[in-house]
Order: sequence, then structure tokens, then C-alpha cells
Amino acid sequence: MIALAPLVEAGTELTTAELERYSRHVIIPEIGIIGQRRLKNARVLVVGAGGLGAPVLLYLAAAGVGTLGIIDDDIVDLSNLQRQVIHGVADVGVSKLESARAAVTALNPLVSIRLHPVRLDSTNALALFADYDLIVDGSDNFATRYLVSDAAALLAKPCVWGSIYRFDGQVSVFWAKHGPTYRDLYPEAPPAGSSPSCGEGGVFGMLCGVIGSMMVAESVKLITGVGRTLLGRVALFNALEGSWREIGLTPDRAAATITELVDYDLFCGTSARSEVAEEGISVRELAAMLDERERGTRDFDLIDVREPGEYEIVHIRGARLVPQGSILTGVALPTLSRDRDIVLHCKAGPRSADVLAELRRLGYSRVKQLEGGVLAWVQEIDPSLPVY
Repeated sequence: MIALAPLVEAGTELTTAELERYSRHVIIPEIGIIGQRRLKNARVLVVGAGGLGAPVLLYLAAAGVGTLGIIDDDIVDLSNLQRQVIHGVADVGVSKLESARAAVTALNPLVSIRLHPVRLDSTNALALFADYDLIVDGSDNFATRYLVSDAAALLAKPCVWGSIYRFDGQVSVFWAKHGPTYRDLYPEAPPAGSSPSCGEGGVFGMLCGVIGSMMVAESVKLITGVGRTLLGRVALFNALEGSWREIGLTPDRAAATITELVDYDLFCGTSARSEVAEEGISVRELAAMLDERERGTRDFDLIDVREPGEYEIVHIRGARLVPQGSILTGVALPTLSRDRDIVLHCKAGPRSADVLAELRRLGYSRVKQLEGGVLAWVQEIDPSLPVY
């Protein structure tokens, strides 16, 4: 067990109102008034106000964390409400930061909230992280997770990390000063496109609450110095089975020390997607091509590389479903002709870009992708269709 001192010094005395609000913490011997004063004095930065960020922000605020920073540059979408419980119907179309601030303030007006409406990258991460005691990573992609862990390591700050996908969740604590980092869990970035986001692969909505609550529990333990944290351990939860298990994690002493932030899109291979952007066609170009195909003056294959469940929600008429995985593994390659024009599409573009890059590598020369995917098609061509 790694013994850790409290991360934060105790703040000012609790007011009568604070004693009443936080009394259920104060009467716990391990927390007490001093622990609650540490929470009051803590500054926590939450990366993302989405599926994990939603319960994290609400429970950190309810616990009495004095200062909450939030990084996000997205707006609330109707499909977010299945799991992002900090937002409501009235917030659709509104900045997630503004929606989250309103919800946190309504829950606990004693919390100071700092909004950072930026896309986190190598140019701003260190400056943003410097003002906080603890970083909580609720991001949904590998590039950002590596960035958050590396920036926290450079600043000698702890990072609480969580991840969710379909029915599976993971939680851990990374702190280079005392133990492993995200790079010890994933020494090499998984191949681009090998792990779809929740927007592409789906997520069991309630899983966000389970994993998000665990992330807050780890944060509170770090701040107050109580209990045994998940530093050096990864907790894995399967909601379908209702089971927890744990794996140990140790620092790789032979690994290179993090000395600077890098291009994380390049590191994770996601920058390769921009290289195939020139191979794209617009939705209006596709609409014209489909009209020509219907008249018999043009022939091509429109291939939808999403999953069957996504196809059932919405699809472009005339598209043939060939999921990404079946193409990347080679199983579906015999169904794709090298002698015909092929247009690929997915939900928004990333998966079709990965498939396009692979087909190009295999010698398919007559293949392009639809820019913006089915979401762009609905927005610009057929708004009557649903989105997800």
C-alpha cells in the first residue's frame, strides 16, 4: 500500500451553513472537520463535461470541493441526455460549460466555478493544469488521455482517470511522483480506429454514474488523505455481469521519462485521418451522384462502415452496410470491388477515414469518403431523419 499525505491543506473554518450542509461528512471520523476544510480549500480541474464529467462535477460540488475548473468546447446534444445527467432538455444547443455551471451552482452555490472553453492540447495543457491541485480526466479519446497524464506528470500532479465503453468501465489514479501513469497502462497507443468512442460504439448510460462516482471517491481520498487510493491499481467494472475485478499496475522504470508534451494526434495515429481529407466528397456531391445512379448514368458503391444498430437508427438510402471491423480484419474485402468507385461513410467521418486509409494501403485506388458522414447528410440533405 502506498501511503499518501493529504493533497490539500485545510482551508478556513467552516461556517454554520457549511457545517450543516456537510454534516454527514463531518461526523465521519476519517473525514471530520479538517477533512471537510481540505475539500473546501481544494482546486480540482475536470476534463470534459460529458458522460463521466457530469456525475463527477455534481458529486465534487456536493462534497464541497471549493474550486471546480471545467474544460469543454462542446454543446449539449439531445443524444447526450441518455447519460450526461448534468444537462437537461432546456440545455440542448447550449454550451456544456454553461449548462454544467448552472447545474453545479443550483446544487451548491458555495463552489467557485472556472470555465475553460477550449480544446485541450499541447499548447495550453500545462498552463491550465498549473492552477489546480488535482486533475480528473473524463475525456473519451486516447490522444487526450495521454496528454492529460503527461501534463500532470510534468507538473507532479495526481490525475484520476476513468474510461467507459458499452458495459465496461475502468478507474485508476496516476501520479508519476508516487507511482504509474497512463503510459504504464498503455505503453503504446492502440491503432487508430481500434477503439470506437461512445458516440460510435454506444455506452450503457448508468455506467457513467458508477465510474464517475468512483472517480470522485478517489479524488476525495486524495484530497483528504484517507483510505487506500487506486494508485498502482486499475479497477474494472462490468455492468452486464455486475462484477468488479482489479489488476495491479507498476511504473516501467525502463521507459523514457516524460520531458515535454508532444503531438498526441500524431502519437495516436489520428492525424492520419486528416491526410485522407482530400479523398472526401461533400454530402451535396453524394446526393447528385445518387441521383445519377438512380437514373442509370453512374455506378458506384456507397458503403456504410458503422454498426448494425446505428444503421437501424438512420441510414442513407442506397447505402450497403459493411461494418468497419469486417473490413479492417479482411473478412469483408471480397465484397469490395477494386474495379468500381466506392464511397465510404460512417457517423461523422473518423471511421470511414480509417477504412479509407487501410483500403488505400491495400491498393484500392477508386475509393473516397463522405465528409461529415451521416450526420452531415441529415443536417444538409434530409433533416427529417433522426440523429444519435
